[in-house]
Amino acid sequence: MDVAQGGCLCSAVRYRVSGAPVATGTCHCNTCRKASAAPSVAWVTFRRSNFQVTTGEPTVFRSSPGVERTFCSRCGTPLTYANEADPDTIDVTTGSLDDPSLYPPSKEVWLEHKLAWSASDAAIPRHLQGSTSPRL
Repeated sequence: MDVAQGGCLCSAVRYRVSGAPVATGTCHCNTCRKASAAPSVAWVTFRRSNFQVTTGEPTVFRSSPGVERTFCSRCGTPLTYANEADPDTIDVTTGSLDDPSLYPPSKEVWLEHKLAWSASDAAIPRHLQGSTSPRL
């Protein structure tokens, strides 16, 4: 079984993920942009049972109804996104992994929120809204 590790900038929070990811992608939505202070966020989705915090305790923030995001309260690194509509999965910020190159994005979502100057990858499926919305 594949195992990867990650954590925050200051190493106060560390985690481990195992198994194959459910999905990978880049999100351009307004809340991801605000939560990360970046033009987009790359995510890798795992089964929740395959995610384990190994050091520290991330802080939870409810960014919208039914959504919990976690981050390190010491350095501010965004770590996870969980939606109660899909309780069996958890999204991990790809950039917080020790080796983010293991999980390149396979789609982009919420292109209707994309900043005009932000790059997009035409080589992968792109969606105006979530991944179930029509492709561009």
